[in-house]
Amino acid sequence: GIPAFRLPPGIIDEDIDRLTGKCEGLKIHLNTALGRDITLAELKERHDAPGDFAQAYVIAHEVGHHVQHVMGTLEKADYLKQGLNEVEANKISVKTELMADCYAGIWAADVNNKNLLEEGDIEEALNAAAQIGDDTLQEKGRGYVVPDSFTHGSSQQRYQWFQRGFKTSDMDACDTFKANL
Repeated sequence: GIPAFRLPPGIIDEDIDRLTGKCEGLKIHLNTALGRDITLAELKERHDAPGDFAQAYVIAHEVGHHVQHVMGTLEKADYLKQGLNEVEANKISVKTELMADCYAGIWAADVNNKNLLEEGDIEEALNAAAQIGDDTLQEKGRGYVVPDSFTHGSSQQRYQWFQRGFKTSDMDACDTFKANL
């Protein structure tokens, strides 16, 4: 779904110009599907993560995957998974997802630097990150947690990697493949 809030005119154009100016060869494809639609109602009711910035975080996370695609990270992750058992392949998936969470945090910091956040927005994003962690979803869904089956990371990891991006605004700090997870 489309969020109920709108950014001030020109913000997206400014961000696109900034990104394409700093990253030679980067192309921004507008009107591209970004994962599964998640509505505010679904975040609030199914995942106990209300608020417009909770949805903005999810969208920013999906944009993070697009950045990973453009940078070749997703292709490299798929290559690394070849021949691995499910548990080891899941660990690669977790690293990919946490990196997207970190990129979402960088975006949120940029929005914050433009004084566009309202009181409580970052808390909404952090809560959403925590509510959609594999451990929380598994506990709610089946009543127990199987860490080896995680594909997106624990609630704590998702929270921490979003915060890392928000606090550092540094894409190099988001390199989950160099981190000891």
